[in-house]
Amino acid sequence: MTKRNAQKNRINLFARAALLSVSCTALGLLSDIAPVRAQSSDNQKQLPAIEVLSPQQAKRRTAGVPTAQRASRGAQRRAQAARAPEPQAAPKTFGVSQDARTGTVGVYANSTSSATKTNTPLVNIPQSVAVVTKDFIRDQSFQSVTDVTRYVPGVAIHQGEGNRDELVIRGVDSSANFFVNGFRDDVQYFRDLYNTQSLEILKGPSALIFGRGAGGGLVNRTLKEADGTRVYEATMQTGSYGDRRVSLDAGQAVNENVAVRLNAFYEGSDTFRDYGHLERYGINPTVTLKPSDDTKVKLSYEFFHDFRLEDRGNPSQGIVGGATRFNPTTPFAPNGDLTKFFGSPLYNSAKVEVQTGMAVIEHDFGNGLTVRNGSIYSDYNRGYRNVYPGGTGAPASAGGGAVTPDQTQLALNAYQNYTPRENAFNQTDFTYKTVTGPIRHTVAFGTEFGRQTGLSQRDSGFFPDNGNKSFVIVNPFDAAYLGPVNFNHISTDANSKYRLNIASGYVQDQIELTRWLQFLVGARYDSFDMTALDLNANIQRNRVDEKISPRAAVIVKPIDSLSLYTAWSTSYLPASGDQFSTLSTGTLILQPQKFDNTEIGAKWNINPKLLFTAAAYELIRTNVPIANPNGDGTFFPSGAHKIRGFETALTGYVTPEWQSSFGYAYTDARVTSDTSTTIVAGNRVQLVPYNQFSLWNKYQFNPTWAASLGVIYFSDSFASSDDTVRLPGFVRVDAAVYAKIDEMWRVQLNVENLFNKGYWATADSNNNISPGQPRTFRLTAIAKF
Repeated sequence: MTKRNAQKNRINLFARAALLSVSCTALGLLSDIAPVRAQSSDNQKQLPAIEVLSPQQAKRRTAGVPTAQRASRGAQRRAQAARAPEPQAAPKTFGVSQDARTGTVGVYANSTSSATKTNTPLVNIPQSVAVVTKDFIRDQSFQSVTDVTRYVPGVAIHQGEGNRDELVIRGVDSSANFFVNGFRDDVQYFRDLYNTQSLEILKGPSALIFGRGAGGGLVNRTLKEADGTRVYEATMQTGSYGDRRVSLDAGQAVNENVAVRLNAFYEGSDTFRDYGHLERYGINPTVTLKPSDDTKVKLSYEFFHDFRLEDRGNPSQGIVGGATRFNPTTPFAPNGDLTKFFGSPLYNSAKVEVQTGMAVIEHDFGNGLTVRNGSIYSDYNRGYRNVYPGGTGAPASAGGGAVTPDQTQLALNAYQNYTPRENAFNQTDFTYKTVTGPIRHTVAFGTEFGRQTGLSQRDSGFFPDNGNKSFVIVNPFDAAYLGPVNFNHISTDANSKYRLNIASGYVQDQIELTRWLQFLVGARYDSFDMTALDLNANIQRNRVDEKISPRAAVIVKPIDSLSLYTAWSTSYLPASGDQFSTLSTGTLILQPQKFDNTEIGAKWNINPKLLFTAAAYELIRTNVPIANPNGDGTFFPSGAHKIRGFETALTGYVTPEWQSSFGYAYTDARVTSDTSTTIVAGNRVQLVPYNQFSLWNKYQFNPTWAASLGVIYFSDSFASSDDTVRLPGFVRVDAAVYAKIDEMWRVQLNVENLFNKGYWATADSNNNISPGQPRTFRLTAIAKF
């Protein structure tokens, strides 16, 4: 045993003796102390948590509250939480489990590191944050990010051309604001959740922590790690449309210094759409090493494959005289049939293969200073083909991509894209906890360096059946095109080889001035150095953007379980956009888009495992590029959006048997300056409903049986910001039944869209509109051994 460890043991023995001496008179006091403070250690994030304080600290925190009242209140809380499950801890020989570190129980999570770089209770984070736990993902049988986010207020789904995850968060559309363990995962593809510990959705600009973009919000996947917890779980699933899926989660501590874990899955399935199919699989081994009590090393590798039919949905129904803002058209379904496919089953496809390696080193220097250094390398091999309702090049009489008013013609276009990319990032994060007089500080500071390289190559499709033209006209009632398509590169197609270098530094201070008053202040510097070689013209262009993104907040805590906050933050998005693959003479001179967010909110831990949140905000988006109407490829940086909204949520255990997740969002997202001849001031931003509601409940009737019921409501929205194609609002009901057969076996039956409601789920444009999934069954058996 080292001298330092011996000293720690003596300190621990002294603390235990002190605790025993005061436990009889202070039991009620300790049980009533807030679960976690901004500066408390990660080991104290379990619920219900107890923090041992010095007499002076205890006096300051509880002044004015009678001892008898505190004891009674503490007893009530203990009784209420007594029967709810607790986070599972890893063996004491290894460390604290992920669940215990974040206070995760069922649908409830107490804390996260994503919003502040430090493990902070959600009630102390001055920002709207939704944490979707692994249990919620399992209970709902979610397999994709878009499935999950329908239950998160303020998040809408973008179709993503049928080949990627894409979300609209607080009225801001993005295919790039995705992260994994805090690292950028910005390539366009469909992610699976087989190895996901939690999905964290942050609302509003988050550049201080994550860098460029993230103007409306972002999604961070926290992966399952080798935390020493013994888990051996196999899952087998079957269901509608020939679905078959198997997965494995296996891990344990090898000894007090080594833990291992393996997550793997395979899925093959058809879909409810004609010709629809997908195949995906992945494997993710992880290892955690503890060379000493103060140092931890985490290693991870993942291979992920996804291949599926590309489906860009249905066209809209043309009307005589054309569509106007005041007479919006609607999506088209032949004879009301939502299964019909509008494309080519021979050519439409999307494929991605992702290889990712991660290495993270964490070290505690003592005296309040810790450091985390993490590196990631990801190789994305991605491409896709589309034959879809388009109308480009076709005569106006063919409907312009919509079905003609007499329902006799529909024009199709085609293209293919090859978009491989390599990402490499390194992050260094220091956290220093200190006290200056009566003021407590949690200071986070660090750097991020990265390089992203790739190719963006597009080829246009031509139809030999129509004289090798760029379009073909089909019968909208039989629109599956089975003829040939030639893909050729032409001068107007993208063909760019790019390199992006990123250098960033940040500093943030979480300040506890008194027990009831906290501040958060910080800023991040980003250098965005973009170089793109136009292979069509053999012209290389470069642009460097350097921006500082500030963040500030005030938190008032009348009691430990309640916070009232006001916050302000700013983010920037370079003019090259989310996917930054090209630079043109037009985008080369544009300033970055700017996102300014002002938010006020409240968070209340009603009981130790039930969190209520509410927030009102205003988000101003400026410098949105506007294409020059003369068609010369230049832009004017004067577009603007204003998004105002209100969000509220209630998540956790209402009673020990009843888990609930409720969310509501009102969002008024408006274009505030003309950005084209059709997208004008006053228009609603695409795919953003005024009202969005979700409610999910799970009730445990007895140790064997449980059931859940979920409801989703979206009011109407528009397929694009020209407000010409309206997507009607809809209500969807989901349900599930769970049975624990014995200690080894559990089974569950999930039914999505219980009442088989036909609805339009999302869109990519006015003529690429996706119908929602009809009634779908999934039967799952889970073996724990």
